[in-house]
Amino acid sequence: MTSDEGRGREPGGQQQERGQGQEARGRRRIVVGVDGSPASRAALRWAADQAALTGAVVEAVTGWEFTPVYGWSVPSLDPELAAAAEQTLTESVREVLGPEPAVEVHRCTASGNAAQVLLDRAHGADLLVLGNRGHGGFAGALLGSVTQHCVHHADCPVVVIPHGRG
Repeated sequence: MTSDEGRGREPGGQQQERGQGQEARGRRRIVVGVDGSPASRAALRWAADQAALTGAVVEAVTGWEFTPVYGWSVPSLDPELAAAAEQTLTESVREVLGPEPAVEVHRCTASGNAAQVLLDRAHGADLLVLGNRGHGGFAGALLGSVTQHCVHHADCPVVVIPHGRG
């Protein structure tokens, strides 16, 4: 079952979902970072399989931000970027888990640094699951910068899934 949650702004512009996702706070929770990359899709599959084994809820998270170029301000892109992030997340969940996932999945998109968004969402979670590499960075790197930051700073166990696994 999949739920879309209402979203509201916290101070500093960070989005926080409200509604059904708050009910999952008392249950086992597996947070998974999804950016549409092959490794993040493998991580989503692994997280759903683990949730099925443990009775946990999957919280699929996409963090996004627009990095302005010096002297350029493009505030009209904010809604477009948010919509693109939500579309990427929705399509990834549907393509990986199907239209009726076997586990409960909550989707969350938030404006902000992807690593910080994931760390904030994973606070108090049972597990944070990430692909080894996202879309950005250097092709030869073993871990992407977001994954590496989360591995070092998460307050819950982190599982890193390489592309081709899961």
